[in-house]
Amino acid sequence: MSIGFAESPQSGLIALDRLASEPQLSSYSYLEAARADFLMRLGRIEEARVAFDAARSLTTNDVELEFLAQRLVQLDLESG
Repeated sequence: MSIGFAESPQSGLIALDRLASEPQLSSYSYLEAARADFLMRLGRIEEARVAFDAARSLTTNDVELEFLAQRLVQLDLESG
């Protein structure tokens, strides 16, 4: 994720998309949450919403679920 902050959100997204093909990471909620963040920064709102929803489906942790729900609300406010 640091690539996305050091270089650009697009660079970070490319790096994360490469990692997504790894079987060990395909069901990792943090990967989807990070993708969603970069997509949001790139203005790709619908894709970000899908990625946040995917991250929510990959966790059962109440704190993480609440955080992701808040990010979705923030996304709606910023796009609305």
